[in-house]
Amino acid sequence: MIPNVLSIAGSDPSGGAGIQADVKAISANGAFAMAALTALTAQNTQGVSDIHLVPPAFVTAQIDTVFDDIRVDAVKIGMIANAQIAQAVATALRERDVPIVLDPVMIAKGGAPLLQPDAISVLRDQLLPRATVLTPNLPEAAHLLGVAPATSRPEMERQGHALCALGARAVLMKGGHLCGADSPDCLVSADQVTWFESPRSATRNTHGTGCTLSSALAARIMQTDDIATAVAAAKSYVAMAIACADDLSVGSGHGPTHHFATLLPFVQETRP
Repeated sequence: MIPNVLSIAGSDPSGGAGIQADVKAISANGAFAMAALTALTAQNTQGVSDIHLVPPAFVTAQIDTVFDDIRVDAVKIGMIANAQIAQAVATALRERDVPIVLDPVMIAKGGAPLLQPDAISVLRDQLLPRATVLTPNLPEAAHLLGVAPATSRPEMERQGHALCALGARAVLMKGGHLCGADSPDCLVSADQVTWFESPRSATRNTHGTGCTLSSALAARIMQTDDIATAVAAAKSYVAMAIACADDLSVGSGHGPTHHFATLLPFVQETRP
């Protein structure tokens, strides 16, 4: 059975991040993608110029309407923007027994803030305890804990355990902000720590990688009983998308990853 995955996130009209990236990544990982929008952004590969927030009641209506009619097998939560929208999402999902991948989107690639300070406590206290997997990068993990960002692997593990103590079933600490030639990620749960090693790709086209990874994970998490296996599959997909990012020509700033790079052999074989 093909899983149905609902993404709750903001829109990126340039197509590299947000809902647009989520729909592509979910689809490319074998699931049917659905979307509830929390915010509209005006952005391109060079940055975010404006944000229009969706009224919280309408965010709730979108989520409820999907659940009222469609079997939802997993949920991915991305940009929630402010405390009122965060509260609306938490309330709408309170009685929903589905796996949740929570990507605590706080800052855009170009540096624009995407989460207002008053929303951090709602995210931490109400959404984080519902998360099957939390997927923060190192600055996001530090914001949630009120500490300095991790600068080493032992600190990544400690902060991962601290976030698990707040209620998340598992935490994928993304190590892209560490210095060095590698970009290691650390999956932490109450009884296990698993490291995933990845070399850095020599490209600036990494816009939306966090959205893409969390969405791929939401699609994969219903296709296996093991979270680590789902993470490995999602990371392999993102690595391919980044490796092929330079095949695209989208914008003059931080371009998107190639969400459908895995289809390239098929396209090449069928092209006239």
